Amino acid sequence: MRLVQIAQRASDLGRASTFYADLLGTPAAATFDPPGLVFFGLDEVRLLLEVGAPSALLYLAVDDLSATIERLRDRGVKIVSEPQLIFHHADATLGPEGTDEWMAFIEDSEGNPVGLVEQRARPAPSPQ
Repeated sequence: MRLVQIAQRASDLGRASTFYADLLGTPAAATFDPPGLVFFGLDEVRLLLEVGAPSALLYLAVDDLSATIERLRDRGVKIVSEPQLIFHHADATLGPEGTDEWMAFIEDSEGNPVGLVEQRARPAPSPQ
């Protein structure tokens, strides 16, 4: 079994579509309005923005968390929490072995929380 699609609440479909196109760096794959649906392709999972959907908490991988947060801050996006170290991956159970997982949270244009996640290579220990 695999995840195919996740839906996110969008009170204003146009505003949400613009926000996610900027955040994801890609235009919507398809829009059907009516009935009020916008789809984005995220690898093998579709993100559906839907007027009637409940709010979801999305976690999106980014290459450079600090730069992404600054870019979003400059665009007026509400930063809920600044980047912080969440977890050290000693093995590959939940992420790439030998990396540190950093997260920050923002609020999308519709008031939904969005987690941004970066897997950073763990710094080499300093020689003694």
